[in-house]
Amino acid sequence: MSLWRTKSLQFIELEANSGQQKLERTLGPFSLILLGIGAIVGAGLFSVTGIAAANNAGPAITLAFILAAIGCAFTGLCLSELAAMMPVAGGAYSYTYATLGELIAWVVGWLLILQYGTGAITVAISWSGYVISFLQGINIHLPIVLTASPWQPTELLDGSIVYGWINLPALVIVLLLSSLLICGVEKSSKVNNALVVVKMSVVFIFIAVGVFYITPSNYTPFVPQNQGSFGEFGWSGVMRASGIVFLAYIGFDAVATTAQEVKNPQKSLPIGIIGSLIVCTVIYVLFSAVLVGLVPYLQLNVSAPVATAVNQTPFSWLNGLIKLAIIAGLTSVVLVMMLALSRIFLAMSKDGLLPGFLSVVHPKFHTPWISSLLVMIVVGLFAAFAPLEMMGQLSSIGTLFIFVIVCASVIVLRKSEPEANRPFKTPLVPFIPMMGMGICSLLMLSLGVTTWAYLMIWILIGLLIYFTYSRQKSHLAKLEKAEESVNF
Repeated sequence: MSLWRTKSLQFIELEANSGQQKLERTLGPFSLILLGIGAIVGAGLFSVTGIAAANNAGPAITLAFILAAIGCAFTGLCLSELAAMMPVAGGAYSYTYATLGELIAWVVGWLLILQYGTGAITVAISWSGYVISFLQGINIHLPIVLTASPWQPTELLDGSIVYGWINLPALVIVLLLSSLLICGVEKSSKVNNALVVVKMSVVFIFIAVGVFYITPSNYTPFVPQNQGSFGEFGWSGVMRASGIVFLAYIGFDAVATTAQEVKNPQKSLPIGIIGSLIVCTVIYVLFSAVLVGLVPYLQLNVSAPVATAVNQTPFSWLNGLIKLAIIAGLTSVVLVMMLALSRIFLAMSKDGLLPGFLSVVHPKFHTPWISSLLVMIVVGLFAAFAPLEMMGQLSSIGTLFIFVIVCASVIVLRKSEPEANRPFKTPLVPFIPMMGMGICSLLMLSLGVTTWAYLMIWILIGLLIYFTYSRQKSHLAKLEKAEESVNF
């Protein structure tokens, strides 16, 4: 049984459109763009921007966002070509199965589980923290035993350290959003659209109000002089800041996992992927320009830089709206991450690499409800009991690894299937895929040894599962056995 067996494009298309348990196609290009924005724009916009400006780029943080967007665009263009060619659930996992073979596809699927799982857990824990802070601002105080993990130390106002029993708010948001996902992707999309409107409205209010209180001298020098070390201002600082804010764009790939629930996916998926990247880039550049215009960049190295900026205007009430925008943003991120994770389970189950019950579609709601229940249980338990630091280390390196493989898949498929129908074509192949691979590889190398060690452990666990279970249960493996029997 070959480790490199692949699924043909024709087989993938037939598989996506056959059988009684089909997902309902309800999503259009506008909904996909909002899904992408929902996954991309989270708390990072309100925190990472100030830190990168204060420590690395200064007012040139706007250039850092543009450079990061260019790096994401290389991967986004590659992802768009593959999504239009293979409009099936599973995203990068399904594309790799058709290009690089089953073993690499399993590794990608396993990394996608890591990416979306740790992403949803981390953001759910952060969501809990912001909700608790917002409630405290209106004099509602929840007991500490119900708002923190038993392994997460919490410092009280008097300086004492206490531990909770359960992070109940994080568990509640996971349960509510999971119930919504089970009830249908169209309902989930409408809720996401509303959340995106809320957070984007607050961002636009901040930009529209703040622009009138900008101090032009805060932009001078636009690129501060380097302080003698790589990454400490100067053009090297802009590059370092670009690597930092690159993570603020992660999430657009989740759009591709909804392919089997998209109307006219060949046209809509590229619009959703590229469109969400363009919209977010414009928002990030405008937001960061106003932020560094309101406050001298050296004063932005704080946990709430936007609050510092708002204090430069006579509208202090904006701070409350900013918290609401962050809460709405984090809610939409959790929603899209869990949506994507359940579709990964669905795709891998349909291929036999995971148990078959995970691909069961609800007869009324047309959603993979058992996969959604599994996501709810796993994400809910970790969000309720795991410390934030444990869950936040692996998502970035796993995502970058997947991006490298996505870019490589375009090059391989251009060689192996040159005549295949490509409703959307990545321009300048192999230049753009190679640039995407290079940028993502450099960012991976910049991450610490500990993160690489955790990644290797996760991959080894995945390989153990593959060789002891998935390889034998694979539907392609069964087809190979059947063909061998006939030939014999």
